[in-house]
Amino acid sequence: MQTVAEALANLERTTDSPLFRELGRLFTEAGFELALVGGPVRDAFLGRKAPDLDFTTSAEPDDIIRVLKGYADTHWDIGREFGTIGARIGDDTVEITTYRADTYDPDSRKPVVAFGNNLNDDLFRRDFTINSMALRLPDKTFVDPFNGLKDLLAGVIRTPGAPEVSFSDDPLRMMRGARFASQLGFVIEPETFAAMTSMADRIQIISAERVHDELVKLLLGKHPRLGLQALVDSGLAELVLPELPALRLEVDEHHHHKDVYEHTLRVVEQAISYEADYGLEADLVLRLAALLHDIGKPATRRLEAGGGVTFHQHDLVGARLAKKRLQALRFDNDTIRDVSRLIELHLRFFGYGEQAWSDSAVRRYVRDAGDLLPRLHALTRSDVTTRNKRKADRLAHAYDDLEQRIAALREQEEIDAIRPDLSGEDIMRVLDLKPGREVGEARAFLLELRLDEGAIGAAEAEKRLLAWWSSR
Repeated sequence: MQTVAEALANLERTTDSPLFRELGRLFTEAGFELALVGGPVRDAFLGRKAPDLDFTTSAEPDDIIRVLKGYADTHWDIGREFGTIGARIGDDTVEITTYRADTYDPDSRKPVVAFGNNLNDDLFRRDFTINSMALRLPDKTFVDPFNGLKDLLAGVIRTPGAPEVSFSDDPLRMMRGARFASQLGFVIEPETFAAMTSMADRIQIISAERVHDELVKLLLGKHPRLGLQALVDSGLAELVLPELPALRLEVDEHHHHKDVYEHTLRVVEQAISYEADYGLEADLVLRLAALLHDIGKPATRRLEAGGGVTFHQHDLVGARLAKKRLQALRFDNDTIRDVSRLIELHLRFFGYGEQAWSDSAVRRYVRDAGDLLPRLHALTRSDVTTRNKRKADRLAHAYDDLEQRIAALREQEEIDAIRPDLSGEDIMRVLDLKPGREVGEARAFLLELRLDEGAIGAAEAEKRLLAWWSSR
């Protein structure tokens, strides 16, 4: 944990920038206040530069544009109604917002925008104390009216004022609390968390698009378990991702199975640990697939005589449920398709270690995964959470063997782009056909032959095609 002195040294080093000095000088000479605020100040204390720089000012939008004229390379005013002017200055993107003193209608998703007249009031309306710190420019005076630095150093997430008021103003802040827990590894302060729990139903007035954005940021954090647990324990997940708390299946004294919810959190963590091994970096598709891979289990659980529990076809059921949930959360079609496909395939490997696959089965595994193969490797390995070391080692060695066989087949043939030995034009020539359904059927026959036996060459393929055609 940093000391206050170390944190302040980080702040001084990270904000030692001509951009800050010059912007501060321009606004001061024009008679306005300017301060670096929010996330960039928080990140500066952590020794890193934020990708986007947020400033707050006493100047109103027209004044901001006048001050920036001749200094910024370009500017845009898409956020003008909220008091925000964006600009590009050299390699930096900045947003400069007039002090805000918004009011909220309890039934509305949007604030009634009102400009404020001082920095402290602007900081008070922000979500958490760690984001309610500012650095006045150009003199670089640190402003921290709500002890944000203390909370930052202690790893605590709390609201500047009463959390009930903050979350009533903007219910999305509850999800942001879970997101910051994931990104920073911080703990949500008990009073703040209690308010999240009692007010969870307020999240229902927030648009699916805003919920989507927070969930994505949470999953791409370094500590997603903390964020996911906060969503589930507060009751927010029941409203935005009900499939996750549904994994906390009851276990009676006669039927025992692993804790599916805890297993899922471990799979997410393990999937992240495999990303680098497969050339993936903060991969949202993989993390979503890990999170949702077992959501078909509650619907497919069957208790059997003798204490057994089965989840037959939970992979297929889970893929359908994942597609439905991701659509509701406004994910794009490509992400929905890829996550659903990974969930469909995530059980395909199990059983390989008991009976080695034929080359045909290996080819089909690669064909069915397609471009998702690296993610499928990571997901399948991550799905092993058994505490039985012998079983875990056996499954790991079996998957090593499968990957080695895939590599060997890649050396022998174009396993990643398997095609029939004859083209569509060849098929039409050999069978004297015109384009149509029968050409497609013939191609499907040759593709199955290719998967079963590998490359057999054009002459042999033509011979087999004619035999198949005459036997129809």
